[in-house]
Amino acid sequence: MTTTALSGPGRSTVHSRSHTKPNALRRTLVTTIPVSALPRAASTIVVTAVTLASLAPSLLPRSALTQALFTGVLAAIGFGFVVLARRLRYLVTRSRSNHPPRDSVRLLVLIGAMIVVSWAIVLADHWQDSLRAAMGMPGIGPDHWMQAIIVAALTFLLFAGIGSVVGTVARRLGWIGSATTAVVLATALQLVAGPALWGMMSRSYSDSNALVDVSLHRPMSAELSGSPDSAISWESLGRQGRRFVAAGEQSAAIRTYVGMDSAPDVESRAALAVSELERAGGFTRSAIVVTVPTGSGWIDENAAEGFEERFADDVAIVGMQYSYLPSWITFVFGRSAADESAAALFDAVAERIADLPDLLRPALYVYGQSLGSVGGSAIFTDADPLRERVCGALWAGPPAGSVLTDGATMLANTSDPVVWWSPDLVLHRPDLSLAVRDAPVPQWIPGITFLQTSVDLVSALNFAAGHGHRYGSEQGTALPDCS
Repeated sequence: MTTTALSGPGRSTVHSRSHTKPNALRRTLVTTIPVSALPRAASTIVVTAVTLASLAPSLLPRSALTQALFTGVLAAIGFGFVVLARRLRYLVTRSRSNHPPRDSVRLLVLIGAMIVVSWAIVLADHWQDSLRAAMGMPGIGPDHWMQAIIVAALTFLLFAGIGSVVGTVARRLGWIGSATTAVVLATALQLVAGPALWGMMSRSYSDSNALVDVSLHRPMSAELSGSPDSAISWESLGRQGRRFVAAGEQSAAIRTYVGMDSAPDVESRAALAVSELERAGGFTRSAIVVTVPTGSGWIDENAAEGFEERFADDVAIVGMQYSYLPSWITFVFGRSAADESAAALFDAVAERIADLPDLLRPALYVYGQSLGSVGGSAIFTDADPLRERVCGALWAGPPAGSVLTDGATMLANTSDPVVWWSPDLVLHRPDLSLAVRDAPVPQWIPGITFLQTSVDLVSALNFAAGHGHRYGSEQGTALPDCS
């Protein structure tokens, strides 16, 4: 306490000043002013880190919407982990920090994060333009990143809000209630919602497979399945089978195809395929190509045209459908169907060729793209090597580490995410020794490259032949001669 005497005409006053008054005022302000709206430093750092991961170099050009959704979801997941870690720490220690929020530190971290992310966007812009230039696409402008930033922010807020609601409900339910609710929801998903969703998807793809496109005309040539001379009905070929044979109307080559509805099981479908080849004159051609379709039954028209060019139309192409689901679903849940179907068709055709005199036997080839290459590769084993059973085999865009490469011709674009993607990509570099460089190849980054490649799978088919998961007529012209 200090006392000051003030004198003046006719009076004397004493003024007292306390040293504790500023401390009391500070405590009052801390308790009355709301905590800063700036995010905590840990939250900013984590969200910035995952945002940088989302902006890392991709294999394929990316749309603003795809980039925004990827960034927004990843940032929300990172933020959710920070909140969860903070909550778990409180439950363990039962204490909170008594220190007031340090706004200066939060502000500096936030400004630094904005600078780092801005620079990452500049680098990402250059990378995207380099990919687009290599693929003959126009570059992107500022509007691309404005859209990406806005949609990413909205996506982050949406998922962060959902996470906040879930967290609030979980706190009110407590650990026991939350665990019970999670078990009930998981059981309902597995026993009710999951099967119902799977049934809906299967019916949808089945209906799409059966739907006859009126823009496609039934072929009239006797060399094509589904024609009036064919034992296989036009309707039973399936959506992709009808496309395949209809596209061959102007060619002198033979195209035969057996749909899932053409016969009840794999063995009968394989027998029907041989019968159809016999009827169309396939065993009199110089070459037969056993083609293993993708999951939906699709055979790349570029490959078929390549075969016809390679053999000057003196070729028979035979395919057999084993699924109507997209390849990724079949690869995860029904890969054995591709293996079984490919083996049955190949064995049936090979046995029929073996019955022919040596001078009349056509050269036998096997071709598969994507999941089709997996099924085709499964035909051959170490005990039954490829080179001893066929003139050649060609795998286009094979999934990473899923096919036998010895003795086969490989076609793989370095920008094809199917060629890169596998769980091993998390910790190991991809093997691109047999791939053709068609665009800039990103540096492999543990974990991050796996995430980027997983996102690129969604748009792998959205590019011209020679890029991504698209291949051209070289799929056929690259077939080797018989040794």
